[in-house]
Amino acid sequence: MTTSPTEEAAPRSGGPGRAMVIGTGLIGGSVGMALRAHGWHVTGTDATPGTAAKAVQLGALDLEGEDRSADLVVVATPVHVAADVIAGILASPDWNRSAVVTDVGSVKGPLVAAVDRPRFVGGHPMAGSEQVGIEGASAELFVGATWVLTPTPTTDPAAYARVRSVLAELGANVVALDPVEHDTLVAVVSHVPHLTAATLMALADELGEEHGALLQLAAGGFRDMTRVAAGQPTIWPGICDDNADAIVATLDLLIDALGAMRRRVAERDHHSLLAVLQRAATARRAMSSGAPRPEELVEVRIPVRDRPGALADVLVLATELTINVFDLEIAHSVEGDRGVLVVVIDAAGAPTFAEALADRGHRSSISPVGPGR
Repeated sequence: MTTSPTEEAAPRSGGPGRAMVIGTGLIGGSVGMALRAHGWHVTGTDATPGTAAKAVQLGALDLEGEDRSADLVVVATPVHVAADVIAGILASPDWNRSAVVTDVGSVKGPLVAAVDRPRFVGGHPMAGSEQVGIEGASAELFVGATWVLTPTPTTDPAAYARVRSVLAELGANVVALDPVEHDTLVAVVSHVPHLTAATLMALADELGEEHGALLQLAAGGFRDMTRVAAGQPTIWPGICDDNADAIVATLDLLIDALGAMRRRVAERDHHSLLAVLQRAATARRAMSSGAPRPEELVEVRIPVRDRPGALADVLVLATELTINVFDLEIAHSVEGDRGVLVVVIDAAGAPTFAEALADRGHRSSISPVGPGR
């Protein structure tokens, strides 16, 4: 079967294929290395002369240049140019019309709104390193890391399933979020922590000019907290512009919280201080959790209308309930406009998930994961 240049064909499923990475810095280079390690043929380009050639030398790419027949295109450019790059690929008849396009930018709302196309799946790997550039890239960077995907009502379910399958194969823990909610939450867990670390590091450096021993005394806690300040500075003005409202709102909350902490210390309010420290310690320990054993997983089958909006509704709901989706399958009906979305989740969360689905008008059935899945 052939498709016309204007047809939005479903992406090919299955194993490794041809991928193209646009932007071969730390994240793009790591994507290339990880894909190649799993059997993909990876081609790539970079706006900085010599960077893509270096990526070939370091094993992130098979070849430098464009591969317009690629099945998967990963855009790893700065956030402020990604929309134009993605829109150009999806609009051009010269590119594979069944290719899936995703990105790695840390701000999703403006980008997803600008590129509202079925074959684009917005993404953000919550991974990084104090190392910068292609020299810091690693095929293992995404193993165990959370990788957010931001499906919308127009996202092609097959495109989403393809991207999710690839990322899970790379070892990432894939979750779905609404694009705007993603930007609000990432301001709390990524953007403001980076700005805070940079501020503290700059303060220590300034004080170090007067007290030469200061940085030599820096203990592990200080080093851990400020590690991210060593990351690539040039990407942050664009991130701050694109997510300014959420970042400013979170900074205001942090400033208020630091003001309250200052009061506790100044007033020797041990009771209140200890309560905050204990709450923080409990919350921090609760962040660590391992994947359940296969016998602790169940398969939830959800009949849905065969339309992209249903996929986003179900997957975003799972993330809102802090339920990890360990596997995903879409079974299309041969007749009519219905299909079945099959998700594999932790058995402990299944009743809550089923109840929430029912509240949104979705029927579901739960069964143990079959052998060999």
